[in-house]
Amino acid sequence: MPTLSAGVLVYRIVDGVVEVLIAHPGGPFWARKDDGAWSIPKGEYADGEDPWAVAQREFHEELGMPVPAGPRVDLGALKQPSGKVITAFAVAADLDVTDARSNTFDMEWPRGSGRMREFPEVDRVGWFTVARARAKLLKGQRPFLDRLLADPALAGLDEGT
Repeated sequence: MPTLSAGVLVYRIVDGVVEVLIAHPGGPFWARKDDGAWSIPKGEYADGEDPWAVAQREFHEELGMPVPAGPRVDLGALKQPSGKVITAFAVAADLDVTDARSNTFDMEWPRGSGRMREFPEVDRVGWFTVARARAKLLKGQRPFLDRLLADPALAGLDEGT
């Protein structure tokens, strides 16, 4: 059974251009990585759990705020290069993320030092045009952008530069 994960891709339309809200992972491994390192806010769940409920919970944990109210678009599931299967949903909202705050995790750092340090699960979030998000997102999550743009409600809108 593959590892299952669910997340929410919040999007907005600014001057006819679609923008998406994505998150940069915290911790020392990701500290110097940018392009190809960002992710939709998401988290793992057990078989039998409701993916939408999990996506909402994980969004709240990673941003410190609830998923905005409104209709959701089911973006389906994608198998990642790691074998993990991510189910994603999209919600339209112009969300102010100025005060976004992530939950944290502990790990030994530097490795082998015996010292435990606390790191945010997500160290920053940001709005990006779909075109820019294609470069920022992990490769396996990029098809979610195509699925979002395929939604009839977004027909004819620009993905920006």
